[in-house]
Amino acid sequence: MAQLIVMPKFGLTMTEGTIASWNVAVGDPIAEGDILCEIETDKLTNEFESPKAGVLLKIIEADGATVTCLEPIAVIGEANEDISALLAGGSAPDADAAVSPVDDAPAISKAAVKTAGGRINASPLAKKMAKEKGLDLALITGTGNKGSITVDDVNNYTPTDKADKKTAVSPVAKKMAAASDVDLSTVTSDGRIMKKDVEALLTKSQAPDALAQSIPLKGMRKTIAKRMSESWSTSPRVTYTRPVDATGLKEFRSRLKPEFEKRGLKLTFNHIIMKVCAQALLEFPHINGSLVDDTLILHPHAHIGLAIGMDSGLLVPNVKNCDLKPLSQIAEETEKLITEAKAGRTNMDDLVGGTFTLSNLGAYGITSFSPIINQPELAILGIDAMVDTPVVIGGEITIRPMMNLSLTADHRIIDGALAAQFLQRIGEYLENPALLLV
Repeated sequence: MAQLIVMPKFGLTMTEGTIASWNVAVGDPIAEGDILCEIETDKLTNEFESPKAGVLLKIIEADGATVTCLEPIAVIGEANEDISALLAGGSAPDADAAVSPVDDAPAISKAAVKTAGGRINASPLAKKMAKEKGLDLALITGTGNKGSITVDDVNNYTPTDKADKKTAVSPVAKKMAAASDVDLSTVTSDGRIMKKDVEALLTKSQAPDALAQSIPLKGMRKTIAKRMSESWSTSPRVTYTRPVDATGLKEFRSRLKPEFEKRGLKLTFNHIIMKVCAQALLEFPHINGSLVDDTLILHPHAHIGLAIGMDSGLLVPNVKNCDLKPLSQIAEETEKLITEAKAGRTNMDDLVGGTFTLSNLGAYGITSFSPIINQPELAILGIDAMVDTPVVIGGEITIRPMMNLSLTADHRIIDGALAAQFLQRIGEYLENPALLLV
């Protein structure tokens, strides 16, 4: 029996998702657990597995569609199964597009039906498809509810007049042509002008090795680009850098490592710094906050996020209540989050609720950088490389492992003096980790 496949809810806070791309096409056989599509949220991109076996009978929401959780996006059933009744009873915004018009359906005017405000009555997906095909909605006959133009109407439409005929251009081809100053009227194509048609014209006019490569952003990289732009335009930020003598930190880790290994745990500098920051945040509550509209929210506990770099982009899961947990538990939970992220199994709930973030580029030899704030948090700490450096102690020159800390803070709430005091306190804990016991 056919079944509506709905937009999944990957976490408690997820309300909608965007279909990045379908991995299957209508008519394809599907086994339970096969990847149907990739779904983007404002935090990550997840692969959506099919909840049942069968044949993909219809895709209700196409690539790029943003859909509310638990709303229909596709139908899976048996080959050639009649799904008109199922679609008629579904709540999908464009469900009427899937129902074939019956013979005794009321006659629809050949001119597109418009609303009282003069707007053409068409489903969102039909509008999108018509735009991609270069079609004028006003010339398409609507067969949906109250004359609404459906996806099938757009697909079945054939231009009849010269004025009605427009050369359809894919969005990628249009952008490539604009970037390369190509006149689309000079591009030859059997139908819709695609990326390959523009590339072919460019290849004729210039050396093949001079051809620019166009890579549309999608998935996690598209989400990261959006969030970074939002953060950059939201927070007036200042980055403060302070050197720290890591001698005490290295000794502290060396002494604890054998005990952690007995418990089957890994202890890194990140784990220790997370615990240190959690303690410091309790002493500086205005930094452990979030600014939502014009309201400052001070969080009672420190949820520390760690930026994890992967081939597909950056994820920032966070360990909840680091101020209440022993170092061993922070280490265990952090390593689990890293493992899940690299395996593509990050839970949405692990990506929300953070109050402070760490970004460590020390392994790449970076000695100073300006990390971007993970909204709606107010600050982020950049951890730089430990470098053996000659320093003067007690009037004598000696070599010490020095490490810069780079704190980027939201100047709307965190003034320079407050940021400097906070960074100084973190440095005190790192140089003398025994202070955590006081």
